[in-house]
Order: sequence, then C-alpha cells, then structure tokens
Amino acid sequence: MFDFNSIYLFYLLIGLSAAMFAEGIYLLVYSNASYRKNINRRLKVMSDKSDRESVLVQLRRERGLTSTGDYRLPIISLNQLLLQSGLTIGFGRLILVIVIGAIAAFIAMLMFEGNAFHAFLAALFCGVALPPLVLKFMRSRRQKKFSAQFPDGIDIIVRSLRAGHPVPIAISMVAKEMKDPIGTEFGIVSDELTYGSDLETAMRNLFFRIGTDDLPLFVTAVAIQRSTGGNLGEILENLSSVIRQRFKMRRKIRALAAEGRASALILSSLPIGMFAVIQFLVPSFYASVWDQDLTKIALALAGCWMGVGNFIMYRMVNFRI
Repeated sequence: MFDFNSIYLFYLLIGLSAAMFAEGIYLLVYSNASYRKNINRRLKVMSDKSDRESVLVQLRRERGLTSTGDYRLPIISLNQLLLQSGLTIGFGRLILVIVIGAIAAFIAMLMFEGNAFHAFLAALFCGVALPPLVLKFMRSRRQKKFSAQFPDGIDIIVRSLRAGHPVPIAISMVAKEMKDPIGTEFGIVSDELTYGSDLETAMRNLFFRIGTDDLPLFVTAVAIQRSTGGNLGEILENLSSVIRQRFKMRRKIRALAAEGRASALILSSLPIGMFAVIQFLVPSFYASVWDQDLTKIALALAGCWMGVGNFIMYRMVNFRI
C-alpha cells in the first residue's frame, strides 16, 4: 500500500533543482527599477490604472467586498475571515479553487484506495474543513506582519504631521513608502478619505480589514483627537512606543516558550515519524494487523488522546497579553 519507487524521488529532486536554478537566474537579472511599482499591491494596480477610484474598487473586490466597501457574503464571519486573510484572488476564483481541490482529492483518493466513501470524506475535508483552516493561517500570518510594521507606519505619520502635512497626506505617505500589508491598507484609507469618507469611518474600516489588537488604540486616539483636539503627533508617538513595548514583550515570551513548543513538536511528530519510517523501510511490518478492527479503534483512540495532549501543550505555550 505504501510502496515507494525511488525513481520518483530522483525526478522530484531534478524538478526542485531546475526550479531553484530558474529562480537564481531570475534574481540575477531582476532590475530594481520596478521596486517602486511592486512595493505593495496598491501601487502595482495604480501603475496600470490612473483613476484612483477604479483602483479602490478593484482592491475592494479582490478582498471579497462590493464596490462600495460592503460585505458581499451574507455570512459576516466568513466574509471577515476572507477579508482579513488578505487573499486577492476574489471570491469567485476562491470558490473555483476549492471546487477543483475537492474534485482532485476525490479522484486521488479513489485511485489510491479505491473506496468511494473515503474519497467522499477526503473531498469533503478539502472542500469544507481545509479552506477555513488555510484562511485562518493566512490571517494570523498577515496580522503578525502588520503588527510588526505598524509602529514604523505610525512613526511616518508622526514625522509627516510635524512637517506640517494634514492627516490624509500623512496617511498617504505610509501607503507610498511601506510594503504590504500596511502599505495597501493605508492606501485604501487614503482613497476612502479622498472620495468622501470621514477619518473615523475610514479608520474603523481599516480595523475591520485587519483585526489586530493594536489598531483599536490607533483608531481611538485619532477619534478622540478629532473630537477634542490636541497634539496628534505627540499622541501617536507615545502610542508607537507602547505598541513597540508590547511587541517586544510578545517576542520575549515567545523566546521563553520556545523550549515548550519544541518539546510539543517533537512529542507530537515522533510517533507519526517512526510509523512512516517503519512503513517505508519494512512495508510488511504492520501487514498482519492493518486490516483488524481493533487496530483501527486503537489508532483512533490514540489519535484522540494525542490531540488532547497537543491542545494542552498548545495552551501552555500560547497565550495573549
């Protein structure tokens, strides 16, 4: 069942070598002249379109929104997940990719095992359970990247305000100078301000598109200063310092918990890795008990118990501050 021909590994290594060689050639001849165009998604779209309103509409539609910025899907949680993941292929293409992946999983499982029920379960997993998990992973990675860029973006706004620029111009400076995700997100804020949205609404839309814990502090600071007055540059400078300290604390905690995460990873992967090694080297080792009902029950119980242990270890080394 798990017999593996070494010639396929040889072909795989040849393909990887060819891909790495092509990437090396591309990086060698790549010109830095297109850096300004490719610094973020919004500037890349603006290089093809001169109308900022059409750029704003395209960026909204790529993220699963309507042309006016409203949710396209009736399920708000799913629409927010798609929006905050940063996926730019659009809702229609996403559905097409999910359907093709489910069909491919069904055909592959049917050809590999010959069991229609197992093939249906594989297709159901790839079509229903896997896409939300992938979107959540993309959202988490994007939020972490935004949180790392956010203090630098606030510093750009502070320097621009001290130079005498108004708030919309200071926000547009972030859109021109920084990479994604913060560059495109602040660019959308700048475009919304240009086409009639007030500052507080644009900032709240920014929070809905990102969903990080630090953004409410920024939105609240801007809203309070707009209603009561005050030195916005000084407020944002203090906020940048607070966010940096929080980010530093998170990194410190992550470093202290690295041993626990490594132990959890080793303990979780060791049984599966040993099973794969034994099955690869001696395919007949489990042949006498593989089809027994007791074996399947024992494996299911072991998997559930391992899942409980992994959840406990995950909660021990991952917590919010």
